[in-house]
Amino acid sequence: MKKSLLIIAIALGTVSSTIYASNSHTRIETHRLESSVVKPELNVLCMSIAKGDTEIVKKLIANGEDVNKKSNGLTPTMYAAKYNRTEILLLLIANGANVKTKCNKGYTALTYAKATNAKEAQTILEGVLAK
Repeated sequence: MKKSLLIIAIALGTVSSTIYASNSHTRIETHRLESSVVKPELNVLCMSIAKGDTEIVKKLIANGEDVNKKSNGLTPTMYAAKYNRTEILLLLIANGANVKTKCNKGYTALTYAKATNAKEAQTILEGVLAK
Protein backbone atom coordinates (compact mmCIF):
# COMPACT_ATOMS: atom_id res chain seq x y z
CA MET A 1 0.00 0.00 0.00
CA LYS A 2 2.82 2.41 0.85
CA LYS A 3 4.49 1.62 -2.47
CA SER A 4 1.25 2.36 -4.34
CA LEU A 5 0.83 5.72 -2.61
CA LEU A 6 4.44 6.61 -3.33
CA ILE A 7 4.07 5.73 -7.03
CA ILE A 8 0.83 7.73 -7.30
CA ALA A 9 2.45 10.73 -5.57
CA ILE A 10 5.43 10.61 -7.93
CA ALA A 11 3.14 10.28 -10.97
CA LEU A 12 1.00 13.22 -9.86
CA GLY A 13 4.12 15.29 -9.17
CA THR A 14 5.45 14.59 -12.66
CA VAL A 15 2.14 15.41 -14.34
CA SER A 16 1.80 18.55 -12.25
CA SER A 17 5.29 19.81 -13.18
CA THR A 18 4.72 19.01 -16.85
CA ILE A 19 1.51 21.04 -16.89
CA TYR A 20 3.22 23.90 -15.06
CA ALA A 21 6.17 23.82 -17.44
CA SER A 22 3.84 23.75 -20.39
CA ASN A 23 1.86 26.75 -19.13
CA SER A 24 5.05 28.60 -18.31
CA HIS A 25 6.38 27.91 -21.81
CA THR A 26 3.18 29.21 -23.40
CA ARG A 27 3.37 32.44 -21.43
CA ILE A 28 6.98 32.97 -22.49
CA GLU A 29 6.19 32.37 -26.16
CA THR A 30 3.17 34.67 -26.02
CA HIS A 31 5.28 37.38 -24.42
CA ARG A 32 7.94 37.03 -27.08
CA LEU A 33 5.40 37.35 -29.87
CA GLU A 34 3.78 40.42 -28.35
CA SER A 35 7.06 42.20 -27.75
CA SER A 36 8.44 41.46 -31.23
CA VAL A 37 5.48 42.95 -33.13
CA VAL A 38 6.47 46.27 -34.69
CA LYS A 39 3.62 48.73 -35.03
CA PRO A 40 4.31 51.22 -37.79
CA GLU A 41 3.37 54.79 -37.00
CA LEU A 42 2.00 57.18 -39.55
CA ASN A 43 2.85 60.85 -39.02
CA VAL A 44 0.01 63.36 -38.75
CA LEU A 45 0.57 64.86 -42.19
CA CYS A 46 0.44 61.53 -44.01
CA MET A 47 -2.51 60.34 -41.93
CA SER A 48 -4.40 63.52 -42.83
CA ILE A 49 -3.58 62.98 -46.51
CA ALA A 50 -4.79 59.38 -46.39
CA LYS A 51 -8.05 60.55 -44.80
CA GLY A 52 -8.39 63.36 -47.34
CA ASP A 53 -8.48 66.12 -44.72
CA THR A 54 -7.29 69.04 -46.83
CA GLU A 55 -7.81 71.66 -44.10
CA ILE A 56 -5.54 69.85 -41.63
CA VAL A 57 -2.93 69.38 -44.35
CA LYS A 58 -3.03 73.13 -45.10
CA LYS A 59 -2.62 73.96 -41.40
CA LEU A 60 0.26 71.53 -40.97
CA ILE A 61 2.10 72.94 -43.98
CA ALA A 62 1.46 76.50 -42.76
CA ASN A 63 2.99 75.51 -39.41
CA GLY A 64 6.18 74.29 -41.09
CA GLU A 65 5.55 70.57 -41.57
CA ASP A 66 8.15 69.04 -43.92
CA VAL A 67 6.38 68.10 -47.18
CA ASN A 68 9.16 65.63 -48.01
CA LYS A 69 9.41 63.80 -44.68
CA LYS A 70 8.83 60.07 -45.06
CA SER A 71 6.38 58.17 -42.91
CA ASN A 72 6.52 54.37 -43.06
CA GLY A 73 8.92 54.79 -45.97
CA LEU A 74 6.60 56.94 -48.09
CA THR A 75 6.56 60.69 -48.67
CA PRO A 76 3.38 62.76 -48.33
CA THR A 77 3.32 63.02 -52.15
CA MET A 78 3.22 59.24 -52.40
CA TYR A 79 0.26 59.08 -50.01
CA ALA A 80 -1.55 61.77 -52.00
CA ALA A 81 -0.88 59.89 -55.24
CA LYS A 82 -1.82 56.53 -53.78
CA TYR A 83 -5.19 57.82 -52.51
CA ASN A 84 -5.79 60.13 -55.51
CA ARG A 85 -5.94 63.24 -53.31
CA THR A 86 -5.43 65.68 -56.18
CA GLU A 87 -6.06 68.91 -54.28
CA ILE A 88 -3.59 67.85 -51.60
CA LEU A 89 -1.12 66.67 -54.24
CA LEU A 90 -1.18 70.10 -55.90
CA LEU A 91 -0.78 71.75 -52.49
CA LEU A 92 2.25 69.60 -51.69
CA ILE A 93 3.85 70.33 -55.05
CA ALA A 94 3.20 74.08 -54.63
CA ASN A 95 4.98 73.90 -51.27
CA GLY A 96 8.12 72.23 -52.61
CA ALA A 97 7.38 68.51 -52.50
CA ASN A 98 9.89 66.49 -54.51
CA VAL A 99 7.88 64.19 -56.82
CA LYS A 100 11.00 62.29 -57.90
CA THR A 101 11.82 60.93 -54.43
CA LYS A 102 11.74 57.13 -54.17
CA CYS A 103 10.32 55.14 -51.28
CA ASN A 104 12.31 52.47 -49.44
CA LYS A 105 11.20 49.96 -52.10
CA GLY A 106 12.35 52.18 -54.98
CA TYR A 107 8.95 53.46 -56.14
CA THR A 108 7.97 57.05 -56.88
CA ALA A 109 4.67 58.85 -56.33
CA LEU A 110 3.86 58.23 -60.00
CA THR A 111 4.37 54.50 -59.49
CA TYR A 112 1.86 54.57 -56.61
CA ALA A 113 -0.65 56.53 -58.70
CA LYS A 114 -0.39 53.97 -61.50
CA ALA A 115 -0.57 51.00 -59.11
CA THR A 116 -3.78 52.26 -57.49
CA ASN A 117 -5.32 53.47 -60.76
CA ALA A 118 -5.40 57.06 -59.50
CA LYS A 119 -5.77 58.60 -62.95
CA GLU A 120 -6.06 62.24 -61.87
CA ALA A 121 -2.99 62.04 -59.63
CA GLN A 122 -1.13 60.26 -62.41
CA THR A 123 -1.96 63.06 -64.86
CA ILE A 124 -0.77 65.72 -62.41
CA LEU A 125 2.49 63.91 -61.70
CA GLU A 126 3.21 63.25 -65.36
CA GLY A 127 2.66 66.95 -66.08
CA VAL A 128 5.05 67.99 -63.31
CA LEU A 129 7.68 65.49 -64.40
CA ALA A 130 7.43 66.61 -68.04
CA LYS A 131 8.58 70.13 -67.12
